[in-house]
Amino acid sequence: MAVKHPEPAPSIAPPDERPDKPEEACGVYAVLAPGQQVANLTYFGLYALQHRGQESAGIAVFDDDQQVRLHKDMGLVSQVFDQDVLERMPGHLAIGHNRYSTTGSSKVCNAQPVVLNTRLGPFALAHNGNLVNASQLREDLREIASELTSTTDSELIAFAVQRAVNRGLDWDPAIREAAGLCRGAFSLVIGTAGSLFALRDGHGIRPLVFGHLGEPGDGQWVVSSESCGLDIIGASFEDDVQPGEIIHYLQGEAEPRRSLWCDEPAKLCVFEMIYFARPDSRFFGESLYSYRVRIGKVLARETPVAADIVIGVPDSGIPAAIGYSQITGIPYADGLIKNRYVGRTFIQPTQAMREAGIRVKLNPLPDVLAGQRVVVIDDSIVRGTTSRKLVAALRDAGASEVHMRISSPAVTHPCFYGIDTDSQDHLIAARLTLEEITAHLGVDSLAYLSQEGMVEAAQANSSHFCTACFDGNYPIAMDDDVRSSKLMLEPAGIAASLR
Repeated sequence: MAVKHPEPAPSIAPPDERPDKPEEACGVYAVLAPGQQVANLTYFGLYALQHRGQESAGIAVFDDDQQVRLHKDMGLVSQVFDQDVLERMPGHLAIGHNRYSTTGSSKVCNAQPVVLNTRLGPFALAHNGNLVNASQLREDLREIASELTSTTDSELIAFAVQRAVNRGLDWDPAIREAAGLCRGAFSLVIGTAGSLFALRDGHGIRPLVFGHLGEPGDGQWVVSSESCGLDIIGASFEDDVQPGEIIHYLQGEAEPRRSLWCDEPAKLCVFEMIYFARPDSRFFGESLYSYRVRIGKVLARETPVAADIVIGVPDSGIPAAIGYSQITGIPYADGLIKNRYVGRTFIQPTQAMREAGIRVKLNPLPDVLAGQRVVVIDDSIVRGTTSRKLVAALRDAGASEVHMRISSPAVTHPCFYGIDTDSQDHLIAARLTLEEITAHLGVDSLAYLSQEGMVEAAQANSSHFCTACFDGNYPIAMDDDVRSSKLMLEPAGIAASLR
């Protein structure tokens, strides 16, 4: 197998220069389709999932000789792969991954998929999520510590599978055993020479769906973090991989083998619905665009204000802004233009550019904003850095008033399950009261969506969501060293006012 090893990319920007958002999860993708160009299909699937991670990308392909070819590198999917690379990866099964680092730094050795050899042949694994017992799992696997080539929890999962297989287990029981050693969030796709496995942790914190290529019964399957990864290659949505479920797609069989490997209450990350997943992806039978319009309507009922126009912060704030406009009757307008060709970059702007604000990605329209009382809708505030610059840019463009409305509750607690939200002392709502945040951002008023309104708009069982970043109710217990690394404050600021 061929793996490129360029010079490592520079490290991630310090907290005060990072985006004012919860940062991405990862994207996983798999195709089992004999006779198809599975590498090309996986490329387009990862392209659709690019929003979930922009640090590295990788594809592993199994051919008919039970060999695996692996190509992964730092950068966007379109930077890592070209047609020449894809043509050198023929086969019938592919595993793909887009990475945003939550465990392990951003460098090529931590890129996925992870490929290991066993007595049954090679396998490839891609992981979305984060383990909260990685230290304990590393200790359990101490006999193979010298073989570790990365600092990721994903590689630990792969080595747990390898150990179980080499001890005599077949693939299915080996994967179940490895999953049983893991605590935290993990949606996995695992490929072998003849079959594909997909599974989610017992709570189903990170999403995973599957569908089929061609006609039902053709035995050609696609697994993706989101349904938009099926749409892009013309695959038909079949179902979600259920929380605690393992699905075995076997080459030559028309239907997959589905069973539960554990049984826990469902706890899908609610931020997948508010922010992370693409608006055209479908959860609970509808597009997230519809949900985000609905939370804008709830936000309007909860937090009305007199204004002339409503604008949304592109892209995820726009559906909620449309919903807010529909309820209040305040006209919706495009007040901010996004540079859609700016992805994640490790190149830091000059000091002069930083002082000029956020215009690398967003630019206000003075002829829309001048003299207007503006309601600006955004999906979240985490650190407050970008939001403050955004407000200043709107005022510089001539807005007479700026009222900020947030289509999620205040983020007061860090995530441990695959989203990078920094430690608690960097979360502005954990440190400051609502009035203090209002003054810090320089807005005329500020209001958040209530937690009750957020789950009501989902039109699904409220107990099926993980809302820990808003209320500190973590569904999965974690090792003390993990918990103490991020939870640095007693409830303070907005967090204290909610208790």
